[in-house]
Amino acid sequence: MALKVLSSLDTAKIQYYHFKAIIIAGMGLFTDAYDLFCIPPIMKLIGSVYYADPAHDQQVPALVTSAMGAIALLGTVIGQLVFGRLGDLLGRRKVYVFALLIMVFSSVGCGFSMGRGRTCVLLNLGLFRFSLGIGIGGDYPLSATIMSEFANKRTRGGFIAAVFSMQGFGILASSTVTMVVCAVFNSASGYPKKPSPEMVDLAWRFILMMGAIPAGLTCYWRMMMPETPRYTALVEKNVAQAAEDMRKVLRVPMSPIPEDQDYDKKDPMTPNASANPASSSDYPLLSKEFLARHGRDLFSCALAWFLVDVVFYSNNFFQSRIYGPRYLPLHNKNAYEEAFHVAKLQAILAICSAIPGYFAAVFFIDRIGRVRIQIGGFFFMAIVLFAIGIPYYSYWDRHAKAGFMFLYALTFFFSNFGPNTTTFIVPAELFPARFRSTCHGISGAAGKLGAIVGVVAFKWACPHNYHQLGIRMGVSLVLLGLVSLVGCVTTYLFTRETMGRSLEENENEDQASGCGTGWGLVRHFSFTRCSPPKLCANNEVADG
Repeated sequence: MALKVLSSLDTAKIQYYHFKAIIIAGMGLFTDAYDLFCIPPIMKLIGSVYYADPAHDQQVPALVTSAMGAIALLGTVIGQLVFGRLGDLLGRRKVYVFALLIMVFSSVGCGFSMGRGRTCVLLNLGLFRFSLGIGIGGDYPLSATIMSEFANKRTRGGFIAAVFSMQGFGILASSTVTMVVCAVFNSASGYPKKPSPEMVDLAWRFILMMGAIPAGLTCYWRMMMPETPRYTALVEKNVAQAAEDMRKVLRVPMSPIPEDQDYDKKDPMTPNASANPASSSDYPLLSKEFLARHGRDLFSCALAWFLVDVVFYSNNFFQSRIYGPRYLPLHNKNAYEEAFHVAKLQAILAICSAIPGYFAAVFFIDRIGRVRIQIGGFFFMAIVLFAIGIPYYSYWDRHAKAGFMFLYALTFFFSNFGPNTTTFIVPAELFPARFRSTCHGISGAAGKLGAIVGVVAFKWACPHNYHQLGIRMGVSLVLLGLVSLVGCVTTYLFTRETMGRSLEENENEDQASGCGTGWGLVRHFSFTRCSPPKLCANNEVADG
């Protein structure tokens, strides 16, 4: 049986602190999206300053753009692995603020990338974006784990999805700030006069430094957050403190529970088997027993995240190339206008498709379930990418802009109302408390490796020859569709439903139902899967 203090947490009503936690945890994802997705328009400004020679015609080489995106993603991989592990060893709260501070100082540092020449400036910018990626990576596993461990089991998926949805508002904020800064600087430069390189150089630095503001505003509130009750009770073995923290922040009336007090008095290195069966053996991370119990879950989470990020980040970095000059005419535009139009289309896509996708995920995640949403998202992404990619050069080059942009927007909608959100949620629900943020970090790191694959592929898909661009872009979109189909199949084969169960029930399912967390490849290759839990009308798990 589970600890009663955790049972009380699973049945706690939705309260003000839950929404406060969404904002506090979500602001890291907000900053993440702001800093990662402001790069496409900023590259237009950097190109006009540092690539103004005739050989480059104010266009940053695709290799440099890819490297600037990949270096931040590489930092994210390291941050997810390091901070994910530290979150389990030292506690979520102790390292949570540190990750945010890295993001704040790195965002400011990006704006102060100094140097006498192009190479020096870009190297400094790359260094700060690498450290920014480390902070962003650290925020992923900690935000998801903290929200999952504070939420009740009926609305846990919606709360974690709401945290992740702040990414959509971060994309919108980066586009809005870019448009405002470009409009102000363009006006101040005496448009239609050609803007001075010094002013353009100041503009992109200002945009990057603005990313430090939302993260900095939440530092105090993160420092004031208590440790999560589950970490305190299950890892630190201090049930009394967990109950006290719940009473303070969630206003859950807690009185001393004899059973839980007995749990407190036991040797911290000897967990109570009756209280938490799946933790009854003190097996280490990545041991044979760990892999037997949780190997398939870790594999499924990492693989799904890898596949979706190949598509998601490719889509974002390809963006101005996918809709191309046919949909975003930039002839006779100065640097501010080019960056403004790229940011404007990003904002339109965020408002019309990305953010609605996040909202749909928040609303349906605890009604439909994670697995169904992930399979559906992958499937419809594949269909839309095929519809865009196969006739990319032969049909879309000569026909309506509206139809193309509608289909392209759908890829973002089904990504967010699909695997982009569910891959963030599921790893925070499947693993024991003492491995939870570590496994989330490993899954997320696999995802960012997929993102690096997508960003590096950007160089191949962006030749200077327009005819080659059409052919290569069509092939790239079809390949992304195939990746989505692989994600659909692997989700069906390997991913376990977590809707409606407590975190401890998800962890213990292999012993409770024989539908385990071990590999079980023969069972899954025969296309039989664990069924989602049967829910009563109030979304509680039904007995039997």
